[in-house]
Amino acid sequence: MSFSATNFAQPRPVPVGVRSNEKPLSSDASRFRFRGPPSFLGSPHSLRFKPIPPFKLAIPHSQRSAASSVTHIANGKMVKSSANLLITKEEGLELYEDMILGRFFEDMCAQMYYRGKMFGFVHLYNGQEAVSTGFFKLLKKEDTVVSTYRDHVHALSKGVPARAVMSELFGKATGCCRGQGGSMHMFSKEHNVIGGFAFIGEGIPVATGAAFSSKYRREVLKEAGADQVTLAFFGDGTCNNGQFYECLNMAALWKLPIIFVVENNLWAIGMSHLRATSDPEIWKKGPAFGMPGVHVDGMDVLKVREVAKEAIERARRGDGPTLVECETYRFRGHSLADPDELRDPAEKARYAARDPISALKKYLFENKLASEQELKSIEKKIDEVLDDAVEYSDESPLPPRSQLLENVFADPKGFGIGPDGKYRCEDPKFTQGTAHV
Repeated sequence: MSFSATNFAQPRPVPVGVRSNEKPLSSDASRFRFRGPPSFLGSPHSLRFKPIPPFKLAIPHSQRSAASSVTHIANGKMVKSSANLLITKEEGLELYEDMILGRFFEDMCAQMYYRGKMFGFVHLYNGQEAVSTGFFKLLKKEDTVVSTYRDHVHALSKGVPARAVMSELFGKATGCCRGQGGSMHMFSKEHNVIGGFAFIGEGIPVATGAAFSSKYRREVLKEAGADQVTLAFFGDGTCNNGQFYECLNMAALWKLPIIFVVENNLWAIGMSHLRATSDPEIWKKGPAFGMPGVHVDGMDVLKVREVAKEAIERARRGDGPTLVECETYRFRGHSLADPDELRDPAEKARYAARDPISALKKYLFENKLASEQELKSIEKKIDEVLDDAVEYSDESPLPPRSQLLENVFADPKGFGIGPDGKYRCEDPKFTQGTAHV
């Protein structure tokens, strides 16, 4: 039975979750006794709780255990039968291209930042590409995404052009927010990317509202085809904030079409997740509110995709929200201003050896889904796209001073535009703080 089929309307239900990389636990209660400290996938630290019997995903475990996931390949385990493949050749190439776009884009951002083309804080996504790609390649354009300050790759995966994202990082008028959002505030009405939020937890209520809007249009306004879903992305550090719990409760209460995606990279800036959270298994917080909670290996794009597919489908058919904890790892510091001296080098090396792009590449080769030449062609294509994006951004104009007060007030004439019809900020003394306003 898939986790979407669980009925939470039963009196006093016993909510459960799933760690998608584990075998189902026996229903025999005696087998649930604590049998030694479990640990996160790549962490040497022990966790401090008893396991909970999991949901099964839509694909029976016997089939999934035989299917060729990226992690199985990385561990040297391979099932040769093509009947067990989780993706087609076309899907594999699409996943690879999206992950390469994210990785190469962020590497280019680092170069441009150190050359003085970008300013402020820039938070890169290197290492976490399997999460973004695993979810976004299953979405419709009409679906809504709410991101965090680590949002460049989310915007790219949702379809925002590289030119528009890079120009925004350069602070240029051609950026997706006309140069006023910067690194942490990507937005695109066309692609239904509604942030980019700098403060942790800030975007979760917005995402919940977007999901409520979808449900309202579907059930009250009776709009045809109103089956949009919302993805709310946030990190492990956010999961101790009150907004997170309030929105889990509201989403479950109203069965909103939303997936809460925790990108647990184990560190909240310089604070270890295992030191900051009384129960580090975030996925268990979903069942506490009556929704499925799922833990997935966030370094394995195929496992993420498997979980994402079920969660998106159940939201789209009106079965309510899902909490998905993707255990992943960032390969760079918290931001480009972070020297990254707090994390154990051995821990970083362990996760670097599980690079999701390298693992997918090996999977494609081993299953004869792609050739070396095909993947090199994709990489060359992305290099050209990014060279073009940098050149376009560098040559684009800066926002005019007259743009400074736009979108600040509902009626800009009350402040931003003077009686003469001109923007007050055009006064040469405006930025000196001496103009009369």
